[in-house]
Amino acid sequence: MIRKATFLVSNSDLTKCPKPDRAEIAFIGRSNVGKSSLINMLTGVKELAKTSQKPGKTQLINHFTIDDRWFLVDLPGYGFAKVSKDKKVKWEKMISEYLTTRSNLCGVFVLIDSRHEPQQIDLDFVNALGGWQIPFVLVFTKADKDKPGATLRHRDEFLQALMETWEEAPPHVITSAVDRRGRPELLKHIAQLNQEYRPT
Repeated sequence: MIRKATFLVSNSDLTKCPKPDRAEIAFIGRSNVGKSSLINMLTGVKELAKTSQKPGKTQLINHFTIDDRWFLVDLPGYGFAKVSKDKKVKWEKMISEYLTTRSNLCGVFVLIDSRHEPQQIDLDFVNALGGWQIPFVLVFTKADKDKPGATLRHRDEFLQALMETWEEAPPHVITSAVDRRGRPELLKHIAQLNQEYRPT
């Protein structure tokens, strides 16, 4: 259960991130996947993460303090945001450096739009996390926007595509920021990551 969520800092410089003195859990996904809405639903704070209809709203690494115990991190989306090629390269470098060097990062929630068939960019990102040996949970978003059968089919297709490179399917949750579907499962995963976290 999350009782308190407050914005802490935004930046593009990893050296200016908060001191890594507690567990940190990051959220990332393709642009316009519903990340901000999901974070707001999860924390119960309506305007905590800024939502937008325009892809690429999140352009910095955003840190939030949760219950004065752990950090939630909202990372820039990857994919089709309408920004310059140079900016995309900088984003990708910033994201990969954060994921591979942040010592207190104990898990990543990778958001996948459940309305679509498997997208190569999502598969590539998940495979990169596997290569970096970073624990992650797949979060299928916007389940309220499609028929239940279609949502399950797209989830199964994504997991099946992953099985070409993975020995077993990673943990996953189907969610909706509108009807709060999946919230208990997400909180359970977060509690487990926090419990398993050991400072380096």
